[in-house]
Amino acid sequence: MPLFDLPLDELREYRSASAAPGDFDAFWTGTLAQAREHDLAALFEPVDTGLSTVRVFDVTFAGFGGHPVKGWLTLPAGAEAPLPLVVQFIGYGGGRGLPHEHLLWASTGRAHFVMDTRGQGSAWGGGGDTADPVGGAPAYPGFMTRGIEAPENYYYRRVFTDAVRAVEAARSHPLTDAARTAVLGSSQGGGIALAVGGLVPDLAAVAPDVPFLCDFPRAATLTDRHPYREVGLYLRTHRGRTGDALRTLSYFDGVHFAARGSAPALFSTGLEDQTCPPSTVFAAFNAWAHDDKAIEVYDFNDHEGGGPFQEAAQLRWMRSYL
Repeated sequence: MPLFDLPLDELREYRSASAAPGDFDAFWTGTLAQAREHDLAALFEPVDTGLSTVRVFDVTFAGFGGHPVKGWLTLPAGAEAPLPLVVQFIGYGGGRGLPHEHLLWASTGRAHFVMDTRGQGSAWGGGGDTADPVGGAPAYPGFMTRGIEAPENYYYRRVFTDAVRAVEAARSHPLTDAARTAVLGSSQGGGIALAVGGLVPDLAAVAPDVPFLCDFPRAATLTDRHPYREVGLYLRTHRGRTGDALRTLSYFDGVHFAARGSAPALFSTGLEDQTCPPSTVFAAFNAWAHDDKAIEVYDFNDHEGGGPFQEAAQLRWMRSYL
C-alpha cells in the first residue's frame, strides 16, 4: 500500500481537532476514586512453567467495579531486591496468553507484568482469562461501540481503569520498584499505555507502539479498516448519533491523555499503517506534554510497524530510564 496519509513533514506539525471535554479530568478522577473504593486484593500465585531463568506468578487483582482481572508477573530467577518494573498492555482481541510468550523484559533483569484485557483474548495468541461482567446497549460486533451511548458506560472506561489498577497491583509486589515503572504496549496496548501515561503521574517512561485509540474524529473517517471502522458501521445503523458518539469517544482519546503525559515517551508509527493511521499517532505524539519524547518512523510498514526493530529500539531507549 502506498502512502495514503499526510506527508511526513506535515505529520510532524499535525494537531488533532479533537477537543477534550471540560470535565475530562473530573471524569477520570471520579472513575479512579470509585475503583479504589474496592480493595486491590492483588493475589500472586506461583506457576510451574518449566522455565528455569524466570519465576512466574498468576496474578488476580480488582479492576473497574472490583471485577477480577488477570495478569502474569514474571521475575528473573533469583531476584532478591526490588527490580525496575515494565507493565505491558495487549493488542486488540488478544489476551495475556501463556507465560512463555512474555520473556523479553524479564530477560533484561527487570520485572514484567502483562495485563489481561477484559472480555478479549479470543481473536489471536494464547487466549485470555478475564471476563467483562458489564452489559451494555446494542453495539456493533467488537469492542469499539460497547456502551458508546454514554461515557459512563463505555467499554474503555473499564479497560483504562483496569490498566491503572494493574500498575498499582504490579507495584504492590515486594520485588518491584514502584519508583522505576514504565508502561508500554502495541496497537490497542499502545493506546492503553497512553491512557495510563496520562492518568498515573509518577511513571518513569511510556512507550506506545503504533498506538490505537487516538484522534477518533480523524481515524473514524480516514480508514475503512477495523477496529476504527466499527464506529462508522454502528453509525450507519444508528443514524443521527454521530455527535453523541464522538462526545463519548472524546473522554477516551489518546490525544487528551497525551496532553497530560508527565514522563519521557518513545512512540512509533508506520507510514503505510491503515489500521492506526500515522496522523492519528502523530496527533498523540505532538500533544505529549513531556519535553523528552521521540518517535520512530517506519517508512514502508503497515500496522506491524517496526516489529522486532522497535523492540530493539525500546531496549536501547529504556536503559536511560529504568
